[in-house]
Amino acid sequence: MNSAFPTRRQFFQSTGLLAASSLLGAWSATPSLTAAEPAPGQRRMRLGLVTYNLAKDWDVPTIIKHCEATGFEGVELRTTHAHKVEVELSAAQRAEVKQRFADSKVELFGLGSAFDYHTPDSAKLRRDIEATKEYIVLAHDVGASGVKVRPNALPREVPVEETLAQIGAALHELGDFAAGYGQQIRLEVHGTGTSLLPHIKTIMDAADHPQVGVCWNSNQTDLAGPGFDANFDLVKDKIVEVHLRDLFLEEYPWRRLLTRLNAISYSSFCLAEIPESADPLRVMRYFRALWLAYQTPA
Repeated sequence: MNSAFPTRRQFFQSTGLLAASSLLGAWSATPSLTAAEPAPGQRRMRLGLVTYNLAKDWDVPTIIKHCEATGFEGVELRTTHAHKVEVELSAAQRAEVKQRFADSKVELFGLGSAFDYHTPDSAKLRRDIEATKEYIVLAHDVGASGVKVRPNALPREVPVEETLAQIGAALHELGDFAAGYGQQIRLEVHGTGTSLLPHIKTIMDAADHPQVGVCWNSNQTDLAGPGFDANFDLVKDKIVEVHLRDLFLEEYPWRRLLTRLNAISYSSFCLAEIPESADPLRVMRYFRALWLAYQTPA
């Protein structure tokens, strides 16, 4: 049909837009996968709760109930708190804890201890190592997959390199023991001086054990020296657990952290370690919403 007016194709050809429109079509037909968006079928990281602070006064049934109600998939039970999952539990009590989680939608991801291995007192060091082994057995018996430990300081009277090597050696011994129970040893990035990522890297190199990994702790010291990305790269291949503070804290690069975790295909837990609240379920729901939102590309 003849017309005084050009067809749409003739118009695009005359204006040079045909090639551009074809290119746009090709772009729109190709799925866009950013570092913050795992490929189809790839398991995403999961959200859980550290019972330190927010849940310190809850028993195990309450922890499970609140996590199920708010979409939290896992939990790390901190020692000394009201849930009382401690080494004093009998075999029957351990089996009961394990069954409660097995019957729920919440995974008992790990146990959070306060053991550290920086002390220059050799007798105390040995006591802490042996106590950690008891905790590893407990973790196995209640159905967890690992124990969180930490460094906590750099004693002034000991050269830094010596302390870091000592912590690493203790972790190697514990890794050997944990392997027999199918457990991980998760070193929290923690403590004055020891929270610096180059020191954590030195400790992990000294530990040199497949059962020993890093619990990224979302400290402001993650930004020290060469900056966040360089520090993250030091330990990215060893991260097996992540602790998160309040996600509204603007001084920390939360979106960048979650983007980097997705980029390394991290599929374990991000665990909220946040203060107490008079309305904990509301806080947990908001935390989950913000955690999901930070994983959406800006």
